[in-house]
Amino acid sequence: MEIVPIPVDSYTLGFIGPGKMAESIARGAVRSGFLPPSRIRTAAHSNPARRAAFESFGVTVLSSNDDVVRESNVVVFSVKPQLVKDVVSKLTPLLTKNKLLVSVAAGVKLKDLQEWAGNNRFIRVMPNTPAAVGEAASVMSLGGAATEEDGNIIAKLFGSIGKIWKADEKYFDAITGLSGSGPAYIYLAIEALADGGVAAGLPRDLSLSLASQTVLGAASMVTQTRKHPGQLKDDVTSPGGTTITGIHELEKGGFRGTLMNAVVAAAKRSRELS
Repeated sequence: MEIVPIPVDSYTLGFIGPGKMAESIARGAVRSGFLPPSRIRTAAHSNPARRAAFESFGVTVLSSNDDVVRESNVVVFSVKPQLVKDVVSKLTPLLTKNKLLVSVAAGVKLKDLQEWAGNNRFIRVMPNTPAAVGEAASVMSLGGAATEEDGNIIAKLFGSIGKIWKADEKYFDAITGLSGSGPAYIYLAIEALADGGVAAGLPRDLSLSLASQTVLGAASMVTQTRKHPGQLKDDVTSPGGTTITGIHELEKGGFRGTLMNAVVAAAKRSRELS
C-alpha cells in the first residue's frame, strides 16, 4: 500500500495520553506558532485537571482515544511505558498507514510498537523533562515505513520545545543515561553548588540563584561558542588562582569519573528495563 503524505500545512495532531509531556509538546507547538490549537486533539477521559490544562490554551479535548485517532493525521502516544502495549493494541484497527504514529514512551522499542500497531509508519522520540520550559534535548529514530518527510514533520514539532537530533535506535539506552536522566544529575550539581555558597557565607536565595544562572550560562557558552568544554575551562583558570584550586578539589573527589559512571549505570539500567 502506497504511503499517503501527511498534509504539512493542515495536518491535525493527536495525543493519546494527556500527561505533562503531551502538554509540554502541545504548548510548545502553540507558543512557537508552529501549530494553532485548533489542530491539536487529546482525550482526558475522567481527569478534569488534565482536561482543563489542555483547554486553557485552546486544544480540543475529545471523549475517547478512538475519536482522537480518527480526527488526527499524526498520533503521539504519550502514556506510561507499562500501558503502551494495551493502549496501542486497542486502537490497532484505527491505526491505518495514512497516519503517522509517534511514541515518547521511554524504553519501548520500535519493533514492538510496530507489531502492536500493525503499522511500521512509526517514529520513536526520546525527549527529556526540560521540554516543560522549551529546552528539551530530544532524539528521534524512524521506523520501517516512516518517510524522510515524516521525519521532518516530527523534527519541526519537537524543535518547538527545544532541540532534536536523529540517531539509530541502538543508541537510545545511552541517550536515556545521558539526556534522559541527565537533568537530575545537573539538579544535584546546582543544589551542591548552592550549598557550597551557603557554606562560604552566602544567603540561601542568592546562592541558589547564582548557582542556577552559572550552570545556565556555562551551558550557553558551550553551545554558542562551540568551543570544547576543556578549552573554556582553561580560559578561566589562572595559574595559582581560585578556579584551578576549586577544580583540583573536584578532581580529588573523582568528579568527572563519577558523572561518567552515572551515565553508564543509567544506560545499563535502561537496557535491563527495556
